[in-house]
Amino acid sequence: ALLTAEFVVKAGKPVKIELGNNTSLVVDKNTSFNTNHSICRFLARSFPELGIQGNTAVEKTEVDHWLLFAQGRLSCANDFTSAVVYLDTVLGPITYLVGHSVTIADFAVWECLHSNSAWQKLYTSGEAPVNVKRYYKYLCEQPVFSSIMKKTPKVEVKGGGGKDKKTESSVKKDEGKFVDLPGAEMGKVVVRFPPEASGFLHVGHAKAALLNYYYREMFKGTLIMRFDDTNPAKESSEFEQVILEDVAMLGIKYDKFSHTSDHFDLMLDLCTKMIKEGKAYVDNTEPEQMKKEREERVENDNRKNSVEKNLKMWEEMKKGSDSGLKSCVRAKLDMQSDNGCLRDPTMYRCKNETHVKTGNKYKAYPTYDFACPIVDSVEGVTHALRTTEYHDRDDQYFWFIEALKLRKPHIYEYSRLNLQNTVLSKRKLTWFVNEGIVDGWDDPRMPTVRGVLRRGLTVEGLKQFIVAQGSSRSVVMMEWDKIWSVNKKVIDPIVPRYTALLKDDVVPVTMKGAVESMKQVPKHPKNGEIGDKDTWYSPLIYIEGADAELISEGEMVTFVNWGNINFTKIVKENGKVKSMEAVLNLDNKDFKKTQKITWLAVTDKAPFIPCVCVQYDHIITKPILAKGEDFKQYVNRNSKQDNVMYGDPCLKDLKKGDIIQLQRRGYYICDQPYESVSVFTGKCGPCVLLNIPDGHQKEMPTAGSKHKQEGSAKEKAQSKKGKAAEKSPKDENPPSSTNLDVVDLYNRTKAQGERVRNLKTEKAKKELVDTEVKILLALKAEYKAVTGKDWKPDDPPKATLPSATSSVKGDAGKLNEEIAAQGNKVRDLKSAKASKGDIDTAVKALLALKAEYKTATGSDWKPGCVPPSIGAPPASASTGGAAADINNKIAAQGDKVRQLKSDKASKADIDTAVKALLAFKAEYKTATGSDWKPAPSSGTPPAVSSTGGAAVDINNKIAAQGDKVRQLKSDKASK
Repeated sequence: ALLTAEFVVKAGKPVKIELGNNTSLVVDKNTSFNTNHSICRFLARSFPELGIQGNTAVEKTEVDHWLLFAQGRLSCANDFTSAVVYLDTVLGPITYLVGHSVTIADFAVWECLHSNSAWQKLYTSGEAPVNVKRYYKYLCEQPVFSSIMKKTPKVEVKGGGGKDKKTESSVKKDEGKFVDLPGAEMGKVVVRFPPEASGFLHVGHAKAALLNYYYREMFKGTLIMRFDDTNPAKESSEFEQVILEDVAMLGIKYDKFSHTSDHFDLMLDLCTKMIKEGKAYVDNTEPEQMKKEREERVENDNRKNSVEKNLKMWEEMKKGSDSGLKSCVRAKLDMQSDNGCLRDPTMYRCKNETHVKTGNKYKAYPTYDFACPIVDSVEGVTHALRTTEYHDRDDQYFWFIEALKLRKPHIYEYSRLNLQNTVLSKRKLTWFVNEGIVDGWDDPRMPTVRGVLRRGLTVEGLKQFIVAQGSSRSVVMMEWDKIWSVNKKVIDPIVPRYTALLKDDVVPVTMKGAVESMKQVPKHPKNGEIGDKDTWYSPLIYIEGADAELISEGEMVTFVNWGNINFTKIVKENGKVKSMEAVLNLDNKDFKKTQKITWLAVTDKAPFIPCVCVQYDHIITKPILAKGEDFKQYVNRNSKQDNVMYGDPCLKDLKKGDIIQLQRRGYYICDQPYESVSVFTGKCGPCVLLNIPDGHQKEMPTAGSKHKQEGSAKEKAQSKKGKAAEKSPKDENPPSSTNLDVVDLYNRTKAQGERVRNLKTEKAKKELVDTEVKILLALKAEYKAVTGKDWKPDDPPKATLPSATSSVKGDAGKLNEEIAAQGNKVRDLKSAKASKGDIDTAVKALLALKAEYKTATGSDWKPGCVPPSIGAPPASASTGGAAADINNKIAAQGDKVRQLKSDKASKADIDTAVKALLAFKAEYKTATGSDWKPAPSSGTPPAVSSTGGAAVDINNKIAAQGDKVRQLKSDKASK
């Protein structure tokens, strides 16, 4: 705005400039403008003869584009690097952004650059992109710009001499072990980052890029940015541009840039050379047959081709003829090798596709395995960093080097980045995009570089996480929590704090003694250099319903950034707080034992900013997918949750990419800034904030309670392990009735609680939620009646049984059945990968039953053992035979059901088999008068003949072996 005004004044127009604290343009008593770009536009339109808004409709549209660019990407810390790269590309052939003279577009872009300390650091260090540097320097030398530079204070360059301890995150370095590269010499190390331009970079690529960059910096060497474009069907120039922008966003600076296709002519010559030397041959075998021969280690007939025949077939391949398209060139290595990569790998194949760089010049293209060692050697790479999944290809890599007598680089392996609940395959990620499960490649749920940066992962946080892993070869499955916890350490010391309340759950508080006023408070309680924010006070306050429910009349509560408040009246309707009255008690400075809550003042002078807080979950529900497992079975189609909020008035100043903390909710990144009421729609655009995980929370953060929110099950387990010595003494003994029935009641209550929470999350109808809540309350009441204490989510009952009495001792057969059933339950829980808490509870119940069995019988329970007392009355021969026959049918049908589930059969087939199983069990009950139980001896009623004991023994052995088979399958033992 100041530049525009200065330009207009120097052109002799009647505009008066006064330097002050606020930016505004006063037109008359009723009209004024308060933003930079509105002032620029008004002045440009007031004096159209100056031409600073463009002279044609196209130029005016271009000017609008650059104003938005300056206000958005160029002003956003996360997008700044990519914005400068884009600006550098545009400025290549031009002097001014629009037309052939200066416009307000130049004023806006120059002002953003000039006031940005990151740009000043690039400019003064000589690292700025050449075209932007030329443009900026040229404008600085123009009279209008130099005049403004003299009138305004100089921008300080941060990160120069000493580090600013306040503004930079003081994160303790947690560096992993970086192995010194073999044969590395300072200043002579050359590494490369060779992605394929067939998609967006993901965090796995980011690890590769950052590791190579780390070694480049460590040895003051050279980093080559190379596109592996050996497959014309996949590459595109658009993806090349995207990847270069992603690399720039990661802060990686490369020294050389190349394409594998730069060396296609050389590779054609080297392939011809290998054919002439008998080290390669041309094979026209069908792909499936070739694959089978490689698996069976059978040499192909074409392996014996003469050099002349191979060269003739090779020429056909280079022409792309019909016969050539059916052929490929294979290296003549060792078809008997245990390493499948050495069984005559393919070097060249025909691709009837247009190459993004070479067009239709070539018809035959080298494979990555053949091209990689050649290009590494030719381009001077000293150390090729590759993930351990390429280990089997290392011998092949060096074989090509030796066969072609090329310089030999070093290979160093590191582990690839594996993340839980994530797929990194481009094919699978493309499926998510095409199916509309995510909004695009930069969706915050995607593991792409753009996706994670958009969600709030800082480049510094990602770098620190990668550095913490080091160059280890250990292959581990990482949790996202680890990345986000590192990121939290980066952002927590420097992000401002604001407040937002859930719109549908606010409760009005009438504050006696309060007057409408405003004062400035620090944006960060521990970092004053971040600045202050305006905080408004008024007689009408909003707090969140979750907080209101926990406040009682007469209680003193601390309002953050205000002081202590005494609540004098609470009005409820249908058990829910509708309104409250309170009185200020600001003289009381005792904040130690009070509940702290956030609030917003209702005032026309500072209206709430509408905002939407977005919470994301994993798009894959299963943490670790087995090899070959279909990821589509575990797709989370409800991984996004929007919450409409009343926002702090200060949120109107947020820009895209700004990271903040909403107090008592978590960290958020501004994805879409607030837009005032549009003249076209009459509506405003809400501020969209994306929740940034912090490595701990698992669900949408809620406004607090008097107690800390419950952590995840994992955190609870870790907490218990770390505080084993702090366990409190038992205040009460569990009632004697605490047994398996109580455990079952506890689990049913827990499951009902989960159901209620899910219904609330899905915003189900109130009537349905109320019905399920009543069921939950009834279960809790029943639990208290049985156990004598309230149901608590972290206090499961011990699965113990009452002491065995003489009558129980005699019923060892019943105990045997219960042990077998409980054992099956434990195995089922393990197969289903249930939570550790549920499995532990079931195991404890199993151990308790075994202990009681030992008390009753005097011996340990063993699979297949015959209890000393089975009190079933002898059955008649006809009844016993019928029961035994039905029992066999039940056992066979049960095995069939388990097999179908193991084979992942269709739901319809499984349902049919389950119905048949239930029919057999009903028939068994009709025949015997009792339910069928999977005990070793339950299916064989005692026979009167002397062979009955042997039959029972065999039956027990069969049951035990069946259990063993199921256990092996559940443990995924070798076939």
